[in-house]
Amino acid sequence: MLVTIDAIVLSLQPQSDKAHLLHAYTREGGRVNYKVYGLGRKNTSGKYSPLSVVQLTTDEHSVRTAQLAYVPTTLITDPYKRTIALFMSEVLYHVLRHPMADEPMYEFIAQAIEELDQTDEPQNFHLSFLIDFAEKLGFKMEHEPAMPTTRSERQKELQALCKYFDEHVETWQNPRSLDVLMEVFD
Repeated sequence: MLVTIDAIVLSLQPQSDKAHLLHAYTREGGRVNYKVYGLGRKNTSGKYSPLSVVQLTTDEHSVRTAQLAYVPTTLITDPYKRTIALFMSEVLYHVLRHPMADEPMYEFIAQAIEELDQTDEPQNFHLSFLIDFAEKLGFKMEHEPAMPTTRSERQKELQALCKYFDEHVETWQNPRSLDVLMEVFD
């Protein structure tokens, strides 16, 4: 039976020449994994970029069709925002591991994606996101840090937030995009 679900792309990983494994966070079922066929090794399609908001038509194990539900105007073209989106998707990928519906979490993530797409000054967006995400997960910071104004302050705050997540999330791994993110806002 085919169903249509709202999903946020966390990761798309090649499995073979014919299949990719899509990791997504859905409104209806939390974290899910589906096989996607027909993309080829190099053509992964913009619909499956990190933090794409899509409507998927699926059977139990694979995606039949995917349509963008929210078309970002700057997330794909702006290298700063693209790097932040990659970082955010890695954080979500490592933290949100359970296949259970959490519509408020889905709405929080979808809203954050839209805000990132629309902001004119993204340099501290990932920091604000981590602070708000921690609160949503139930481990709000006692003292919300002031937003940094320099590159070194930003890097220090990002490292502190990653350490905070490491202390509170069992499945936490520092995202591979962390180093790139720290270099982007120079």
